Amino acid sequence: MPAAITVTGDGPIRTVTLNRPDVLNAVNAELHQGLTTVWRELAADEDARAVILTGAGRAFSAGGDFDYLQALIERPAFREQTIAEAQTILWEMVRFPLPLIAAINGPAVGLGCSLALACDIVLVSESAFFADPHVGIGLVCGDGGAALLPLVVPLLRAKELLFTGDRIRPATAVELGMANRVVPAEDLMDEAMTLACRIAAQPRTALLETKRAVQLGVERALVGIVEVAAKAELHSMGLDDHRAKVAEMLERGTKGR
Repeated sequence: MPAAITVTGDGPIRTVTLNRPDVLNAVNAELHQGLTTVWRELAADEDARAVILTGAGRAFSAGGDFDYLQALIERPAFREQTIAEAQTILWEMVRFPLPLIAAINGPAVGLGCSLALACDIVLVSESAFFADPHVGIGLVCGDGGAALLPLVVPLLRAKELLFTGDRIRPATAVELGMANRVVPAEDLMDEAMTLACRIAAQPRTALLETKRAVQLGVERALVGIVEVAAKAELHSMGLDDHRAKVAEMLERGTKGR
């Protein structure tokens, strides 16, 4: 794994940590590429029984790194590669055979929100929130939001959240079905590990085949949507609206340092 992702083991449990804490685990090329391969590697781990996904430091993931977004604007071939990777990440997570628990320790924004939605069980810290601000920066929600959010949230609410990019606080996330429960920040990882161990102790075949059956419905619901959204996001990456928004964010970021 690249340094931007760490994988640790505790008995039958594997913990995947997004590991760019100095920038709130914002996604860059290294982290994005790592997310395309980590799930297949874990699926091949014969000793693993359940996986926890979390973020290092005080965020789960703050979305796309501004410099990464600028590089995508400037390099068309890099855009195409990144969109292909985004589809791979989504499909690898949807088809991942082991139970996958998200421990949302802080903001889960953009791709971070999509990663959470692609997990089987979501525990969210009291200090966290979700948001998908793609539209607000001139992008189509192509890396998972447009496909996944309407599967777990009532359609009208999903549209409102995608169109506005509004923050979704923990209690609201539970109410909407985006998270299973809110956990005190200091207890989050302990509760995630306890749950993972409980699930890992279940009869293996019954557990994995049950997940496979459930995910088959998810997979069928996503067919077509993922590809259409990805192509639309690829197109939007080259538009003037997005260029202007990224330039504005970079300027604000520079002034803030």
